[in-house]
Order: sequence, then structure tokens, then C-alpha cells
Amino acid sequence: MNGNNAPIATVERITEFTDDDLAALCEAADAAIIDGGGFGWVTPPGRMALERYFRGLLLVPERELFVCRLDGVIVGSVQLIRPPRNNEAQAFAATLTHSFIAPYARGHGLAKMMTLRVEEGARALGYHVLNLDVRETQSVAIAMYEALGYQPWGRHPAYARVAGKTVAGIFYYKFLQPGGRISG
Repeated sequence: MNGNNAPIATVERITEFTDDDLAALCEAADAAIIDGGGFGWVTPPGRMALERYFRGLLLVPERELFVCRLDGVIVGSVQLIRPPRNNEAQAFAATLTHSFIAPYARGHGLAKMMTLRVEEGARALGYHVLNLDVRETQSVAIAMYEALGYQPWGRHPAYARVAGKTVAGIFYYKFLQPGGRISG
């Protein structure tokens, strides 16, 4: 905590885990999944599966993992996915995906901080567009993305199955370069 007794919030790209970081990330993921804000899972897959998942994603060359911390403890994450090398036609666009904040850590602006950090990372890598998609039931995330300038471009009526119900998804994009253009 800082002098105002407010927790210290940070976002960073992570390339390896300490045991404590991996445990905190798995705990945060479990909590987010149980709360309905998971990242593909609708029921927690178990600690071993989450550990394998997060360790494995650090090995995927096209993925970057960003984590947010409150007072040094990981409480959420987001991924930046670069297009595969064989996709020259879409090499200008990256994807923000699998964003979550544990419910016990919400209300500190962490999702916005993570999104802006991913945008910064994508911009630094030379990407002109950032794409993302979200379940239509995630109204807080939708409001945040739209406030940050993401533009909806489509709706998929059968995007996900949650609690036995089909949920639509909304697809967004944001131009990252000045003037909202793709150059080069």
C-alpha cells in the first residue's frame, strides 16, 4: 500500500513465473472463472490444468502474457496474440484476448491499465490494429472497451455456451496509430 492506504497497482509483461506468481495467477483465474468472467472456461479446470496452461502459453512465440498486480500479488492477466508468420495479409493486426481480473481485485482500474499496456505493447511492435471479442453478457468490459475507443464491427449469435445457454459475442477493433489508418 502507498501513503494513502490505497493498494499499489501495476501491469507488466511476464516471461517466467516464480512459484508464488503462478499460484496467485491460478487463484485469480479460478476466482474469475467461478464469477463468470473467465477466459474460455466456464468451470474451473483444476490447479494442475491451469498451471500447465499458463506455463505452456509462455512457450508460444506469438503470445505475450501481461499480468496486473495489487501490492505485488498477481490478480489478473491478459494476452496479446501476434498473427502467425504465414499470415502476411493480416500482419498489421494483433489480438487482445483472455483478459480477466479476479473479483476480489476489481474496482481499481486494473482492466483498463492492462488494456492500455497491451495497446502500448502492440503499438511498440508496429501493429496498427488491435482486435478483441467479448461475451455480450460482460457489460462492464463492453463499457470499458467502448470508452477506450474500441469500435464494434460484428456480433456472433452463438459465440459461447454458459450455464446451458447460448450467449452472443461482440467483436471490436481499434486503430493504434495516429489518424486511425493502416500505413506501410
